[in-house]
Amino acid sequence: MKTTVYILLAAVLMTGCKFSKSASKDLISGLTTTGNGLTSEDVYLTVNNERTTNTSFSYGEIVYLVFNDVKGFTAENGNVFPLMEIIITSLNGDTVLFAGDLYSEYTEGMKYSPLQLTADVTVAAPIKTGGKYTLNVNIYDRKGSGTFNSRLKFTVEGNENIKTEIAGVTFNEAYIFSQGNNKVINDNKISFEDNIYLMVEGLRGFKDENGLVFPGLSLKGTDSGGNVILDYPDLFTEYGTTGVDVADFVTNVSSHFKISGNRFSNPLHCEMVVWDKKSDSKLKFTTDLILE
Repeated sequence: MKTTVYILLAAVLMTGCKFSKSASKDLISGLTTTGNGLTSEDVYLTVNNERTTNTSFSYGEIVYLVFNDVKGFTAENGNVFPLMEIIITSLNGDTVLFAGDLYSEYTEGMKYSPLQLTADVTVAAPIKTGGKYTLNVNIYDRKGSGTFNSRLKFTVEGNENIKTEIAGVTFNEAYIFSQGNNKVINDNKISFEDNIYLMVEGLRGFKDENGLVFPGLSLKGTDSGGNVILDYPDLFTEYGTTGVDVADFVTNVSSHFKISGNRFSNPLHCEMVVWDKKSDSKLKFTTDLILE
């Protein structure tokens, strides 16, 4: 008799509990998810609005992790209250980036059905080209104990269409940026009338004189017919006497241009040289751009 009572009591307790656990792994991308009280019907990555299973991203790309039809939140007046955080760690386990409470502005909660949550990461500093990282996205229920976690290992690649030559210097990143599209260009395709930047981050090795460096910067561009489209011997002429604060210089060095008209023969061969007017240190940045 006691045994029968025990079995019935156990059945009642399990029926009254909110119990839901899940785990999955994408065998192509290696994306893993685990849920405890929270579930998601579909978790996937997108880049440039296209679903992807890639785990190697270009420097400057924006990667979205999408959680479709998330369920299990404790509701108040029909609203749910998710909390999301992003943690990126390096290969040796150091935290490179932390972003917490990404849905803090929804103080009154959310009322969407189905509920889709997204986390986006711009693959840029402090993330570095050539690095290997782990992305963790954690979702919590502000009004309950439910959690949902995702994890992805990824690497970062640079633009193979950019060539650099250095003498006496080091740098972190070299890339092409479109102001019109507000994004890094990795396929080297640009548009007429768009402001295009050739960017270098973390350039070091110039002679420091009382916290100042004295750079020069030239920019030249020719089309496939040999026509000179850009020709600027020194865009930093004024810095020859005034100098530039070392910290500002190391943060970012760039030149920008805009191509107008339509009489042009692809590709545009661009060459930017940044040199030290106080030493022999320099960096040469070359690339071919396709105007569309």
